[in-house]
Amino acid sequence: MKQMFALVGVINYLLVVFLNAFTDLGHKIIIQNTVFKIYDGELQIILTALVNALILLPFVLMFSPSGFLADRFAKNKILEYSSVFAIFITLGITYSYYHGMFYAAFAMTFLLALQSAIYGPSKYGYIKELVGIKYISFGNGAAQAVTTVAILGGIIFYTILFEGLYSEELQTKEQILQAIAPLGWLLVLSSVLEWFLASKLPTKIVETSQRKFDIKKYLNGVYLFKNLKILRRKKEIFEAIIALSLFWSISQVVLAIFGEYAKSELGITNTIYVQGVMALAGIGIVAGSFLAASFSKYYINTGLVAIGAFGITIIVFLIPLNTSLMLMALMFMLFGIFSAFILVPLNAHIQFLSPNVHLGTILAGGNFIQNIFMIAFLILTTLFAYFGMNAEVLFYLMGFVGVFLVRMVFKRYLVMTFWAVMELIGKTRHRYSYSGLENIPTEGAILFLGNHVSWLDWVILQLPFEKRINFMMDKGIHNWKFFRHFFTKGETIPVSKKASNEAFKEAFERLKHNNMVAVFPEGAISKDGELGTFYRGYELIPQNYDGVIVPFYINGIFGSLFSKYKKKTDKRFYKKREISVHFGEPLPKETKAHELRDIIAKMKKENEK
Repeated sequence: MKQMFALVGVINYLLVVFLNAFTDLGHKIIIQNTVFKIYDGELQIILTALVNALILLPFVLMFSPSGFLADRFAKNKILEYSSVFAIFITLGITYSYYHGMFYAAFAMTFLLALQSAIYGPSKYGYIKELVGIKYISFGNGAAQAVTTVAILGGIIFYTILFEGLYSEELQTKEQILQAIAPLGWLLVLSSVLEWFLASKLPTKIVETSQRKFDIKKYLNGVYLFKNLKILRRKKEIFEAIIALSLFWSISQVVLAIFGEYAKSELGITNTIYVQGVMALAGIGIVAGSFLAASFSKYYINTGLVAIGAFGITIIVFLIPLNTSLMLMALMFMLFGIFSAFILVPLNAHIQFLSPNVHLGTILAGGNFIQNIFMIAFLILTTLFAYFGMNAEVLFYLMGFVGVFLVRMVFKRYLVMTFWAVMELIGKTRHRYSYSGLENIPTEGAILFLGNHVSWLDWVILQLPFEKRINFMMDKGIHNWKFFRHFFTKGETIPVSKKASNEAFKEAFERLKHNNMVAVFPEGAISKDGELGTFYRGYELIPQNYDGVIVPFYINGIFGSLFSKYKKKTDKRFYKKREISVHFGEPLPKETKAHELRDIIAKMKKENEK
């Protein structure tokens, strides 16, 4: 993480991202708070939904142009010129405030969002260019965290200033706008700072499209269908976009209806409390973004997505059952954490899978589909509110949408979810470190061989690898009722004394297809922490495959709850156990068991120095 922040332009970029979100959110909060003060009930829900729709609509209309610009020109220049556009818009918004032009200010929400729609694909596509594949998860986590801090800061900052300038004597929306008009200059100042910082971003352009934009094709929908076709080329990208679309739809409706729910059910009329509770979701997203990035240290951890979807679904069902403001605040914070578990890995996954030449188009397409979903959900929310459906029922409806999302992502990321859950459990008590990862070949088959000291060795060994390791394991354990389905999905190889030859033949078939296979040559968990006899079973695997043996040594887990010997220590409960895994240099496939044991014994000795 520290190395990423040392890269030229990263700090500048994050400040630009912050100011862009801070400015957009500032104007939205001013309009929403004005609506909150003047209107009640269904009309309040409808107008709040309309404000959100005005923010989303430009992302639909600008799908093709914004994607074209991001693919055709340097993304940092798109950020710079869009920032200039924002300066003029915020000046117009400020003019509307001073003259009490509520509907003009309301409509300018659309123009400010239009600037963000042009800006969006370049903003997120620039991450991949700026930090590279190595830090893509950390880059997305940082961008998501900074955006959320900006949203959180904007909500609190502009709501406090709004309440400070507002008085009960103000009877109309026009009077309210004139009273808070000085806040417009803060929007202008933020836009000017954003432009200045954007103008200093380095050009990192990797690959550009040479096509030209044809306005007739845009108006006729030719670009729309062509670009949607690009989105569907990779099923994984398209499914990730649909998952994000469902998540954002749930989130938009929850935020749109919570103000009315807080007012009618909880009796809260101060906007600071209402916006403050929702802002806690922002704190959760910040914390969750860094958590998601840390769980994606070695690869993009898509297993977090299903955990996040399950979490937000449970919370949406619980919100209407709660009448305590404190518990509501806690739930919104947890909602934010689980949201980050969806946002960070899916956005990084989409960027990683997208070819550079179409990255802008794919990101713009993602915005297009996500905003189509959100607008559709907001229209439905408006219709339901118009016909008298209250906020409580809408919460339950969003909960059922969440159930569908959970089913969808579990189906796609089932195995990754299992490993993410195991990692979450493991990291509550352990801190893992890995050395020698540079010794792992990027091509060909790998046969991992090493010591066996605990029931968790298979989990510990797998964590730094996105590619699944095919573990050879005792058939009795493999057939455990609860875990059998996951072991089968994880492509483990059951082995028994009566049918060991068949198991080694299966291991050979996996290695022939360049998979990673792991065997514990000791055949059982060590009872004293020392290296036992290495059996020659793995030598029965035919050697006519393209690959190597990689030795490993696991240290630090012996004596824990998961080993066969529970060492009595005065170790504090809150102190995490330090566990390290060391990977040696690749060895020839012909390496014998006694030679392998000597090599790992040497690794053990060097580690204990």
